[in-house]
Amino acid sequence: MDFFKTCWSPQSGSSVNGSDSVGRRDGLLWYKDLGQHASGEFSMAVVQANNLLEDQSQVESGLLSSVEPGPCGTFVGIYDGHGGPETARYINDNLFYHLKRFISEQQAMSADVIRKAFQATEDGFLSVVTKQWTVKPQIAAVGSCCLVGVICNGTLFVANLGDSRVVVGRVVKATGEVLPVQLSVEHNAGIESVRQELKASHPDDPQIVVLKHNVWRVKGIIQVSRSIGDVYLKKAEFNREPLHVKFRLREPFQKPILSAEPSISVQQLQPHDRFLIFASDGLWEHLSNEDAVRIVQNSPRNGVARKLVKLALQEAAKKREMRYSDLKKIDRGVRRHFHDDITVVVLFLDQNLMSKPSWNKGSTFSLKGGGVPVPSNSLAPYTTST
Repeated sequence: MDFFKTCWSPQSGSSVNGSDSVGRRDGLLWYKDLGQHASGEFSMAVVQANNLLEDQSQVESGLLSSVEPGPCGTFVGIYDGHGGPETARYINDNLFYHLKRFISEQQAMSADVIRKAFQATEDGFLSVVTKQWTVKPQIAAVGSCCLVGVICNGTLFVANLGDSRVVVGRVVKATGEVLPVQLSVEHNAGIESVRQELKASHPDDPQIVVLKHNVWRVKGIIQVSRSIGDVYLKKAEFNREPLHVKFRLREPFQKPILSAEPSISVQQLQPHDRFLIFASDGLWEHLSNEDAVRIVQNSPRNGVARKLVKLALQEAAKKREMRYSDLKKIDRGVRRHFHDDITVVVLFLDQNLMSKPSWNKGSTFSLKGGGVPVPSNSLAPYTTST
């Protein structure tokens, strides 16, 4: 018997605590001010800037392992799309399904399970691109960063592609101060170590990273070096007509330029770890790790993700020498000239819940950020129609 069936409602989006599976909307802002996940409380917010929302996200709670005792199953996914929303939407509909499938097969949670789930998602989207290429060639240039966090029996698994970020607020025992500790490894060409990695992987290509308009870009095109999708920089057969000329390279390549191999860390959560902040780079462009942790630590839990988004928007307005109230009046699409889509999930960590030998059944839910409807057949892979 599939042990997921004992703990996961067959109707996606349903919940023992129904209020945790819905959010509210205020113009371009979507938010869930406070909910209960298997290991504590959470707050979530998304603000749209692009004409189509390219940030996708999800919080899943209630995944129960039959192998290890204790609650196993708070899952957070932040998918920051670029070039369009298709890849991020695909990840939102498929990655968690693959994760459950591989846990079921291996009867345990592990870094290898996450790696397989990422690869299955990458392979699935490649299949979509292959089917749609002749009628929609631009889909080959659509991709997404992918940040995932899974809490299982007090262990935190973090996997990342691209430049989204997760930061923990950790208490310093000697002073009681809560300080930020970044837990994710980023893959952005603006980082020296990433440029060195690219140069080492492509020693015969002097143009593998190019400084363009004061921004380091892979092949002068894209800032991130790892992603899901972006097939035009992974498979040479898609880097040709009828793809738009700005994405086509002058010379064919033999080796994939971008990678879908996630950076994965596994660590035991400690009693002095108070909360986790997961966010797309739209937040970190305007707030430092220190700023974000200080805000969460000094604010009420209720609505704290929405507060982080608001403060980031205020910073964006200040940089353009305009008022926040005027920025809010700018419609999607045009808004992208002032800030990116921003997604924030704050997970508060309740050590009592994490140490209990039984799963918290009151926190079973599936929540998609931005009010994205969850398909009724979400336990099966999503397929984009051609």
